[in-house]
Amino acid sequence: MEFKDYYQVLGLDKSASEAEIKKSYRKLARKYHPDVSKEADAELRMKDVNEAYAVLGDLEKRAAYDQFGSRYRDGQEFQPPPNWNGGSGFSGADMGEYSDFFANLFGQSGQGRGGRAGPRPRRGQDHHAKIVIDLRDAYEGAPRTITLRGERADAQGRVSVQEHSLTVQIPKGVREGQQIRLAGQGSPGSGGSAAGDLFLEVHFKPDPHYRVDDRDVYLTLPVTPWEAALGASIEAPTPSGKVQVKIPANSQSGRKLRLKGRGIPGAPAGDLYLLLEIALPPADTDKARQLYEMMAREMAFNPRLAMGV
Repeated sequence: MEFKDYYQVLGLDKSASEAEIKKSYRKLARKYHPDVSKEADAELRMKDVNEAYAVLGDLEKRAAYDQFGSRYRDGQEFQPPPNWNGGSGFSGADMGEYSDFFANLFGQSGQGRGGRAGPRPRRGQDHHAKIVIDLRDAYEGAPRTITLRGERADAQGRVSVQEHSLTVQIPKGVREGQQIRLAGQGSPGSGGSAAGDLFLEVHFKPDPHYRVDDRDVYLTLPVTPWEAALGASIEAPTPSGKVQVKIPANSQSGRKLRLKGRGIPGAPAGDLYLLLEIALPPADTDKARQLYEMMAREMAFNPRLAMGV
């Protein structure tokens, strides 16, 4: 039997913390999950990742594994020590999902697959995937249809990999990185147990105009020199529709205007910040050039005075 280096599977050092183990598992689960991965060996890699996390994510089993793990390399011939007992908690149907190496270490009472009396009920594995939405969806909520590729059990309990579509309701006020839980959409359970859940991690599509920070939203708003100098009431876009905004007189580029509660909805809602940017009209006509020349003559203005120039 070959030794399996679970730390190597998760891309971690043996000194990794619990938080690092969980973070690496989630990252690899998103990368190799058959529902979203384009990798040819995604299903096999996902099984390895699940197996590694089943051990390293459990303090008792990680300690048992670490007792001898430092003496072996991945793929090296290995036999458990005499009278080895890695702890119960995995038996029956659990063993069917994992390798012989795992079964020999953590089968019930230290027994491998040949020593089990029969499958026991076990809840299905949870799955993790990513869903990309528009910022407007976070403001209003929206149904989205996704296609999943995963394990399904028929009436006789036979499991096969199938594709199916699912309509997901994006909740109003969802934030970047938030997870949407879809109960029963993970792997099927065994022995009549419930299926696992599917967790969709929300990401926003890149937007050319808006930047998001938690529930706050930022927009760079171009204004004319006369709007900035004299003040004006102008129409500005927001993800939830156009609004009238008052530009204070003598505004400069970089001035930040806060629209309270116009960010992503929530309790409390975020704010929308407008960053003013003065846009200069081009001097591409005789009239435009004359106006610029008149300003140069009539206005004693040197923006570099503060720099001592």
